[in-house]
Amino acid sequence: MTTITIPKKIIPNQNLIAVPCNLYEEFLAWQEMIKSKKTFKPTPAEKKSILRGRQEISKGEYVTLEELTYELASQNRQHRKKKS
Repeated sequence: MTTITIPKKIIPNQNLIAVPCNLYEEFLAWQEMIKSKKTFKPTPAEKKSILRGRQEISKGEYVTLEELTYELASQNRQHRKKKS
């Protein structure tokens, strides 16, 4: 097995990872693909809504999916008309 020594002054305070060239090339291709994807950029109003929602969640002001499902199901049962 070949041993390579890399002087610490070349990469001070950083980790070094050695990978085969083909894996590195796959990583670079993946990175370019990810950069080309559109990402969500909220408007100022959306940012304000997101912040407000996070604050409500931190205060415990939310309903779980189970609670919402139960509420909607019970409302649906109340609004149905009986068939004769």
